[in-house]
Amino acid sequence: MDYNLSKLEEVEDIRTVWANEALNFTPWLANEGLESLCETIGMSLEFVSREERNVGGIADILCKETGTDRNVIIENQLEPTDADHLGRILSYASALEAKTIIWIATKFDEQYSSTLDWLNRVTDEDLNFFGIEIHAYTIDNSLPAPQFKIVVCPNEWQKQTKATQKGELTDTKLAQLEYWQGFCNYIQNSQHKLYKPHSPRAQHWCNISIGKGSFDISCTVNSQSNIISVTMIFPQKYYDQLKKYEVDFQKEMPLPVSWVEKGKKSNSKKSQVSVSVEYDFQDENTRQEQYEWFKDICDRFFKFFQKKIKSLKEPDKSDK
Repeated sequence: MDYNLSKLEEVEDIRTVWANEALNFTPWLANEGLESLCETIGMSLEFVSREERNVGGIADILCKETGTDRNVIIENQLEPTDADHLGRILSYASALEAKTIIWIATKFDEQYSSTLDWLNRVTDEDLNFFGIEIHAYTIDNSLPAPQFKIVVCPNEWQKQTKATQKGELTDTKLAQLEYWQGFCNYIQNSQHKLYKPHSPRAQHWCNISIGKGSFDISCTVNSQSNIISVTMIFPQKYYDQLKKYEVDFQKEMPLPVSWVEKGKKSNSKKSQVSVSVEYDFQDENTRQEQYEWFKDICDRFFKFFQKKIKSLKEPDKSDK
């Protein structure tokens, strides 16, 4: 029986996709490529700068982890791993006090993947090393489609297990981890799949990428006020462009929507749009209701804002 299927073929020379590392690959990675990278590693990253100068040299890309504001550095190369780049990532990590280090290359030699594995084992759970290969594929002479392949990653489950065995995770942190594991399973098993939450962790939030780097939908739980919320977090510079949809978006929501332009009142460069409801996230009797509420509100955010975010224009530097 002929199924009329095509064959996925890898692009042998990655430089036919990005001719130059500094001029082509790094700019792509700092923009549209960042969203794909976030989905691959299960983190939410906010782009800060390219070619970030520090006492250790010049880091290719500097980001912040959404929700923690911790530094993340990305070192990329359109060639196999080498000792020079290994030295760079360690120097940059020290100089910028980065908590997550992402090393991207076309091929990871065993000696360097083993080194990153060792670093993940011997460092504490707050320091994470990723080794990622960049590939590109075509189907029937189509345009190349980039793909990230994780070679080395911090084993969150092992680290959290070790922390649990040592008594380092509080009861609240354990409850948060179990809660988000259940939420991710709920989304995965739902028939309507618009998005995929990032990997569950022992924290009060779980993020979802939406359409563009530095934009995230963040699901949060607050054990003190017994409130759960869905918040779209985005760069403050786009606030005016999105605020014009305030009335239309409120019509799509079953609860009041809060808009906060953080950048004008603090050093934060992030603004947010949020919806909240009273729930105790540790109440197992309402767990299913909470997951249903999260999914419903996230769906509304995603459907309303995704295309609008992709069409945003970069504000003029003269704009206030």
